[in-house]
Amino acid sequence: MEVLAFGVQTDEKPLMEAAFAGHHDLRCLDVFLTEDTAPLAAGYEAVSTSVNADLDARVLRALAAGGTRMIAQRSTGFNNIDLTAARQLGLTVARVSSYSPHSVAEFAWALAMAVNRRLVRAAIRTRDFDFRLDGLLGHDLHGRTAGVLGTGRIGEAFARIAHGFGMNLLGWDLAPNPACVALGMRYVEKEELFAASDVLSLHVPLVPETRHLVDAAALKAMKDDAILVNSSRGGLVDTDALVTELRAGRFTGVGLDVYEAEAGLFYLDKSLEPVTDDTLARLMTFPNVLVTSHQAYYTVDAVTEIIATTVRNITDYVAGRRSENVLVPPPGDLIAG
Repeated sequence: MEVLAFGVQTDEKPLMEAAFAGHHDLRCLDVFLTEDTAPLAAGYEAVSTSVNADLDARVLRALAAGGTRMIAQRSTGFNNIDLTAARQLGLTVARVSSYSPHSVAEFAWALAMAVNRRLVRAAIRTRDFDFRLDGLLGHDLHGRTAGVLGTGRIGEAFARIAHGFGMNLLGWDLAPNPACVALGMRYVEKEELFAASDVLSLHVPLVPETRHLVDAAALKAMKDDAILVNSSRGGLVDTDALVTELRAGRFTGVGLDVYEAEAGLFYLDKSLEPVTDDTLARLMTFPNVLVTSHQAYYTVDAVTEIIATTVRNITDYVAGRRSENVLVPPPGDLIAG
């Protein structure tokens, strides 16, 4: 099978080429899949896409018109894919349903620690040989409360690290995770989670029900000196409401690895272009905010696992098999499991 992969990062390319060798012919592109780049896939039955690909109905129609029949997304989230349109067009869609949760959980804690201990400001100062401590005062985490919004595999990994710090654990999810309960986590309503957490980390998927789950009311309910971390999906947070609270001088720190309008920005070099996103520009001005470019998953271990699963998804498609990774099966496919 010839596969065209969109949005392949420089570090990712050798890992992909090694994983695909002996299985499928692979061509890697560093451009992301959009309506403008979709014609590049003409003649390729299978394409692989990154998390920031734009897979709306128009893009899917362009892919289908060019002969594409299978889309293998290299991520867990699929809120960027119009699954209804894919089904109508007869496109098979698969994702990576899971990979090492430690990459994201560890990065979420890196963000929390960085804003708590003012590491970015400290590093910039010392580079200029300014060794003052003014403005660098942080908090001990031991004995404080970590709130985990979503206690699946990543949320559980985040909770285990918090437990190692000696923190109290609060959680919210549709159903308790027994492993988190065993760590001493107490499950509460969202309102209590927002109000009681010293560190609040988001680990739920972005679906219509969770969009702006952290809205103006939730942000106002949080402690003035709380730390908010989002390494899941940008749309979970009402960014305009967050800016309003930051302007009021609230929160010890905010660590954002995702942003609700990141498509067309993240993973690209925009350093020589004028800033057109006023909200993101405003976020960047707050000294207690750290924004990174959706890199929490980006470790050798996680990326290798993601790519290996992508290869299996394409191989399963060729063989007519269906796994739990399939979001839209081939037309007429009645195979279960």
